[in-house]
Amino acid sequence: MEENNNLTAERSLEIIRESIERSQRTMNKNSAIPLIWWGLCVVLFSLFIAYLWKNHGGPAWNMLWAVLWLVGYAGNWIIDKHRENIPTTFVGKVIGHVWSTFGVFCCGMGMILGFIGCGMLPMELIMPKVCVFGCITSIISLCFGMGTTITGLVIRNRTIQVCGLLAGLGGFFGALHFTGHAQLYVMAAVALIGLIVPGVTIFMQNQK
Repeated sequence: MEENNNLTAERSLEIIRESIERSQRTMNKNSAIPLIWWGLCVVLFSLFIAYLWKNHGGPAWNMLWAVLWLVGYAGNWIIDKHRENIPTTFVGKVIGHVWSTFGVFCCGMGMILGFIGCGMLPMELIMPKVCVFGCITSIISLCFGMGTTITGLVIRNRTIQVCGLLAGLGGFFGALHFTGHAQLYVMAAVALIGLIVPGVTIFMQNQK
């Protein structure tokens, strides 16, 4: 009787392991297009806002980052409708929580900076005078890289892991060397390395 219970326990663990691995493979396969989509959104918005910042009114244009989230989620909803249906799993929930947390933090920082740029909030109320916008860009880049790297670890994809590390650390230190609208070029590079490159790599692997 005890031997049967052990076999049942071992079989249950095997089923759980197989389910997680199957979920990881499916998530890995279906991550290509969303990565490319979000990467393109961030790159295009970064360059567009940088242009407006430089030529038409300064940092107040950072308020457009709120539009990015609307456009991004709308596109992601369309992508979800046309790709393989993924049942709700622990792996999927973990990745969803990681990027939801990232989105809340970055959206919050972006809105605060937008209010500062518009003059609706005094900068001294939010941060010391010695703190520059480059610090915020560095923090967002680091969070961006961490989210990508954690995603790569969860679905066991080495390409996503490496790109996340390069984007996060490179963006963190790179943004400190630029001021004003030039920091958005760093953000575009972070999105290119951290999202588009792994997305295209996975897409090409899926075509083989």
